[in-house]
Amino acid sequence: MTRLTVMMLCVATAASFAAPALAAEQCAARTDMVKALGDKFHESETARGLVNPSVILEVFVSDEGTWTTLATDTQGQSCVIMAGEGWDGAVQVAALPGT
Repeated sequence: MTRLTVMMLCVATAASFAAPALAAEQCAARTDMVKALGDKFHESETARGLVNPSVILEVFVSDEGTWTTLATDTQGQSCVIMAGEGWDGAVQVAALPGT
């Protein structure tokens, strides 16, 4: 499994349990969160996936390599799940055995 796939699985699991428990400063309206990520870190959305019918996982990345994952609910509330540095978007996926 690639790092991204493993991360997505971990985030999906964590988002279903952890998002409501996150501290208030890690959550905000999605529009405010997206603006802050753009203004402070120059990050823009590069990936999005459905966790469940109520939560979307979003990945924001900057040209400098900083990244942030958000879990956004159907009410427009976003919470930071993870953030880091050294994003590598050039992941090579190995062929699966038998393909």
